[in-house]
Amino acid sequence: MPAPQSSIKIRRATVADSAAILEIYNHEVQFETSTFDLVPRTLEAQEAWISARSGAFSAIVAVDESDCVVGFGALSEYRDRAAYKTSVENSVYVKRNLARSGIGRLILTNLLQQAADSGFHAVMARIEASSLASRGLHDSCGLRWWALSAKLAASLAAG
Repeated sequence: MPAPQSSIKIRRATVADSAAILEIYNHEVQFETSTFDLVPRTLEAQEAWISARSGAFSAIVAVDESDCVVGFGALSEYRDRAAYKTSVENSVYVKRNLARSGIGRLILTNLLQQAADSGFHAVMARIEASSLASRGLHDSCGLRWWALSAKLAASLAAG
């Protein structure tokens, strides 16, 4: 049964969260198409990813009342060209058994506030076309569609 959103708290991710984040992320790599990765991450790579993130690009985690990670998200540089410096990309991942419980919305709204507080003017997401839950989440938080690319990437999950 999904955890009620009111019991979920958001905090900055730490290296100690790496294994829990890795479990959520690698499930998506292996069984879904949302990450656009083809190879699961190692624990060392996940630890390095968290360690390399700071300031506006710090990863955040959603934790339950026992401080167990149930989702995570982060902002990333959208493109490395100067004209895009005020634009970021968001990523949101939630444990599959807690989908549609409000955790993704809590993560995304925190990321949107983090972006605004950091002076970014545009927040984007690359969402695989069949990911109706992610599309709905972003729509519900006010993000608008501006492009749809079909068959842009291959995935192990796609067979």
